Amino acid sequence: MASKTLIVIVGPTAVGKTALSIAFAKAYQTEIISCDSRQFFKEMTIGTAVPSPEELLAAPHHFIQNLSIHDSYSVGNFERDAVSLLDKLFTKKDVVIMVGGSALYEKAVTHGLDDLPEISKSINDSIEKLYENKGIQALQKELEILDKSYYDIVDIDNPRRLMRAIAICRATGKTFTELRSGVKKKRDFNIIKVGLEAPREELYERINSRVDLMLENGLLQEAEKLAPHKNLISLKTVGYQEFMGYFEKKHDFEEAVRLIKRNSRRFAKRQMTWYRKDSSVLMFPYKTHHTDIVQRVHEKLMELRFRNLLDL
Repeated sequence: MASKTLIVIVGPTAVGKTALSIAFAKAYQTEIISCDSRQFFKEMTIGTAVPSPEELLAAPHHFIQNLSIHDSYSVGNFERDAVSLLDKLFTKKDVVIMVGGSALYEKAVTHGLDDLPEISKSINDSIEKLYENKGIQALQKELEILDKSYYDIVDIDNPRRLMRAIAICRATGKTFTELRSGVKKKRDFNIIKVGLEAPREELYERINSRVDLMLENGLLQEAEKLAPHKNLISLKTVGYQEFMGYFEKKHDFEEAVRLIKRNSRRFAKRQMTWYRKDSSVLMFPYKTHHTDIVQRVHEKLMELRFRNLLDL
């Protein structure tokens, strides 16, 4: 399938990835794969900025609210399922779009997961107890000590990612960063990565406005319905976990909103750090007209196809 191409749209939260993905899907009359792991869960709509009904109707979408918060689903499962779906889609489409802000899930499809060692039950249990007894801050502190490079780019509000990285460090005596730099898996399709970026202050304003809109649309009520399930990993997500503290009277409503905005900005900063390290991303200012981006990427796609023909 060397003539087939996956166009991957990346960038920080609230930068405009969804609208651009639809522009590409319309241009190529194709389908969209979401690699935003927070949008997998059907119970979490407002706080994860799931595409609107109109956006979902604009092009076929996959991996949007296809799971329950009670389902167990890993990045390895996603790699398997997404690559399998691509095999099917490429039988009828020359181009498929993938979009999302979960860098590890994007990497699983475009690069493949590294072969990491099995972790003993004793190590996993000890890290689980650390989390249960001292909270996510203890995990953050340990990872920062063990592997500062990974700490700087990982979603530090995701306990599953933190626990996995700490376990690898403890089991091997090496950093998770060292072990993640494995050989890229060969995919039998072309990959073009397109990134959107914005000046920090403008992006932060967009994030704050998005949180305000979520609140108007009922984020508080959505979080309240999910409060009985607060201990699930899926609920350890920005926009929900801050309200759990509010429900438990640890802080007031205004503080919960402040924390959501702050943590969303921190998450965006880590996303930007991750993608700026990826030299394969064609980066565009977020205000660039979609038509111009599609045209530039189409030229890149034609270059790839011409190169593939020369290699035959």
